[in-house]
Amino acid sequence: MRDTSTGDPADPAPILQTFSGSVLTITLNRPSALNSLNRALMEYFRDALAVAAADASVRALIITGAGRGFCAGADLVEQTDKPPVSRGQGISDGMTSHFNPLARDLAAFPKPTVAAVNGVAAGGGVGLALACDIVLAARSATFIQVFAPQLGLVPDMGCSWHLPRLVGAARARALALLGDKLPAEKAAEWGLIWQAVDDADLLAQATALAERLAAGPTLGLVRTREVLAAAFDNDFAAQLDLERRTQFELGNTEDFAEGVRAFVQKRRPKFAGH
Repeated sequence: MRDTSTGDPADPAPILQTFSGSVLTITLNRPSALNSLNRALMEYFRDALAVAAADASVRALIITGAGRGFCAGADLVEQTDKPPVSRGQGISDGMTSHFNPLARDLAAFPKPTVAAVNGVAAGGGVGLALACDIVLAARSATFIQVFAPQLGLVPDMGCSWHLPRLVGAARARALALLGDKLPAEKAAEWGLIWQAVDDADLLAQATALAERLAAGPTLGLVRTREVLAAAFDNDFAAQLDLERRTQFELGNTEDFAEGVRAFVQKRRPKFAGH
């Protein structure tokens, strides 16, 4: 395992990176602030995603948090050097420059992604987790939509997109309007996340899952993510068309050829992401 963290002990980096096998783990590293998202963290995070996206040795990604929480959402106490024209303008500018690009980069990351949610995920922290392909959470973890009931804002970081698709309109409205804590086990029961696991096993299970994805046909896995997401907006005929176009693309990959060879030879395939 190599450690690609940056910064010195007196000024720790806002993210930590460790690479083992073909799995990169990015750990949000502002534990004293429950890993809330400030500009420095988001810039480091986006830079790390860009490097990992271009690194062929990285075949899967895990996102988790340091300390007792996953991510408390936006850092509301961060000061700006130049006061915006209005508070609303400041929020909008921050979303344009940092929050929305991070959410887009993670959702479009060209390799499979796993969120390992330890402790609280609040506000934008929920959006960060749900931008990943598969979400595991410690049994002690909770998911909280703080935007409307505590701040008078609407869900962002993609929460307003994910929630109704994952848990349905009625549950999405209640979660967003009331801001009640949703325990990990109920989140799994409702379909918000994949699975709740024992706290002590969270990282081990997330790593095993990421390693399983990393050993798979990563091109096909990412295209599967995209095809499933498109199904919410397509009618049946359009979705059949998308499936056909995607199979044409993937049928010409070396991964598909290897999968067929392995099936015929009755062995496990060795995918390379080509």
